[in-house]
Amino acid sequence: MTDARRPLIAGNWKMNGLKASAGEMRAIVAGASKAAKADLLICPPATLVAEFAGIVKKGSPVAIGGQDCHAAASGAHTGDISTEMLADAGATAVIVGHSERRADHGETDAIVNAKAQAAWRAELTAILCIGETQAQRDAGKTLDIIGGQLRGSVPEGATANTLVIAYEPVWAIGTGLTPTVKDVAQVHEYIRNYLKQYFKNDGEVIRILYGGSVKPSNAVELLAVPHVNGALIGGASLKASDFLAIAAAAP
Repeated sequence: MTDARRPLIAGNWKMNGLKASAGEMRAIVAGASKAAKADLLICPPATLVAEFAGIVKKGSPVAIGGQDCHAAASGAHTGDISTEMLADAGATAVIVGHSERRADHGETDAIVNAKAQAAWRAELTAILCIGETQAQRDAGKTLDIIGGQLRGSVPEGATANTLVIAYEPVWAIGTGLTPTVKDVAQVHEYIRNYLKQYFKNDGEVIRILYGGSVKPSNAVELLAVPHVNGALIGGASLKASDFLAIAAAAP
C-alpha cells in the first residue's frame, strides 16, 4: 500500500480460485503497467495467498491480501487464520468486516474492530468494509448506518498507511445494481468528513474505495466521483482483462 494518495484497485476473489487460476494472476502482474496510476491488490482465497505472493515481483504495483482473519495471533481456533499467518504467506493487507462476513457469520462492529487491530499488529493494512442494506436505504437510514459502523468498527489511531475504508452498499454487491453517482458522492463525502474529524491530517488521505457491481463499463464514472479513491471489485476481478480495464480507468 505504497502511496495513500494513489487510487487503490482491489480484487476480492471470495470463494473462487484454484491453482489453475495462477494464470489470471500472472496476467494481472504482466498487465499492471496499463494501470500506472493505481496500486493493485488481489485478495484470493487463503489457499492461494502464498502462491500468488510468489508470482508478484518485488517492486511491482501489485500486492496480495487476505479476505478475512481472526483477531487472535494463534490458538485453538479451528479453521481460522491469523494476520501473522497471512503476513508470513506474503500478504500485505486483509479485508475485514465484509458484508458477507457480517451477515453470514454474525460479525459485529466490535469483532471487525478487533480484526482491524489484529491487522495492524501484523503490519497489514486493514481494508474495512461498511455499507447499508436495501431496507436501510429505503428507510432513509443510510448515513446513520454508515456512521454507526464507522464509530464501532474503526479503531483509534488509524493512519493512511494502516487503514482503507471500502463503502459497499450491501444491495449492490453481485446484483448488477449500483447507486447513482449522486448517492455514491454523498456517502463518500460523509465518510471523508468523519475521517477528517477523527484522524485529522491522515483523515484527508485515508483511501475510500467504492464497491458493489463495479465493472469496466461503469468504472470511469464511479472512479471520477469526489472522494472515491479506488474500488473493491468482486466478480470482475476474477478475469485479468476486466480487472485491468477497471484499474486503467483510475484517474
